[in-house]
Amino acid sequence: MYGADAGVLEIEKAAIEQLAPAVQELSYVASSELPTPWATFGIHVFVEAATGKEHLMLTLGDVNNGEPVLARVHSECLTGDALFSQRCDCGAQLETAIKAIATEGRGALLYMRQEGRGIGLVNKIRAYQLQDAGADTVEANEQLGFPADMRRYDLCKPMLDHFGIASLRLMTNNPRKVSTLESLGVPVVERIPIQVNRNPFNENYLSTKAAKLGHWLKEHL
Repeated sequence: MYGADAGVLEIEKAAIEQLAPAVQELSYVASSELPTPWATFGIHVFVEAATGKEHLMLTLGDVNNGEPVLARVHSECLTGDALFSQRCDCGAQLETAIKAIATEGRGALLYMRQEGRGIGLVNKIRAYQLQDAGADTVEANEQLGFPADMRRYDLCKPMLDHFGIASLRLMTNNPRKVSTLESLGVPVVERIPIQVNRNPFNENYLSTKAAKLGHWLKEHL
């Protein structure tokens, strides 16, 4: 298992208990096919009743056969995922994960609508402005009055349950994703690093992830 220490897990459990009513309001809505350059995935949409946010899940192959599933939990990043921003590694991680699942022929990608580590697109661009003036990503969020990271991973549990996915081989560098999922009863039997697209524009971003958020990142790729 790839978990955190007991103190971190207790904090995660307390947060999950506080958010439990919202989790129960996540509803499955519809499914279709999504052809991509690498494979044709199933695409499934869930709606969070309290906020109206629409979370997506891509699946490929038989994901409920009891075997651990190759998976990525990916938080929305319009600038990186759709506009090819080099300020982060998000778009490259998304493409790498989709390709890996396609190559394996089986897996799941959860696309969570929590832009800018949960602060939303407008505040994310405000944070960019502060970063342009010298703040790092954590300092920028805090200067705007937000925690360093407001993302939720408890919402993943009902999405995984809907498809009978019991355990994961998780593509991530983020210890908080792992500890939250495991505290929810979703074993992460393997953590697969997904360190891609380090470049001069995101060097400070990645270094801050490692130094202040504890992400498992090597200094050089």
